[in-house]
Amino acid sequence: MLSAKSLFQEILDDDESFALFCSIAASGESQGGWENARIAALVPQSERELAPKITRHGADEDKHGRIFNALLKKRGLKSVPVPPETDYTMLLEKHGIGLAHEKLKSDEPLTVQDIVTYLAHSRVTEQRASEQMDLLRKHFADHPDIGRAVKMISGDEDNHLAYCHEELLRFAHAGHGRAIQHTLRECALAEIRIYRDVSLAVMDHMGRILGWPRAKSAVLAAGIHAVYAYERFAGWRRMVSLRMPARRDALGGPANAAPEFA
Repeated sequence: MLSAKSLFQEILDDDESFALFCSIAASGESQGGWENARIAALVPQSERELAPKITRHGADEDKHGRIFNALLKKRGLKSVPVPPETDYTMLLEKHGIGLAHEKLKSDEPLTVQDIVTYLAHSRVTEQRASEQMDLLRKHFADHPDIGRAVKMISGDEDNHLAYCHEELLRFAHAGHGRAIQHTLRECALAEIRIYRDVSLAVMDHMGRILGWPRAKSAVLAAGIHAVYAYERFAGWRRMVSLRMPARRDALGGPANAAPEFA
């Protein structure tokens, strides 16, 4: 029976597909680490108290990239080139989700509106990350090879999402509510489209590696399109709501160390 668990188990069991999966994940996490580090360095003076949390966010993302690379090394594998059509993080940046890299590479301080935009975009993408890692944690938390990594990354993504909710509510109370809602909606609608396209591309690559029959690939593609149709109709709304999280000050303090992999 075709399920999320059986699908990922296939990817996990094959060296080539596992190498591609970890390489895609590591690349995206490392890119997120760089972006957050630059944002922390360019935070406007009026929001300097936020810089340590943004730094922590970036440190977590860097850690996740190292974890995925460590999983490869543990299995005796090397990272592989990431096909551009599967590069979720770079495609988000290309379509204007997140702050432009040209801006982050300069030494000009960001504006408060830039920080609001960064947080709104992060709230959408961290929703996706939290849900994906929660799914992996549900099925693979006790896996001998990836269980510890899945649990740690999942907890971090939940913290990132809580942080975005809390900070966006703070900015909304300071008068940025209308801008936040506009940015959240615009970003969510763009993200679900990019996520669909990246999912189709990843499944296409995995299908070729694993030798999936055409019928199986067609079923998976139809499922991806069905998810997009639901998200386009109503599912995107879960990405734009704001509520005070149970985890307050989720990114206060230093990042937790990555687990060791023998």
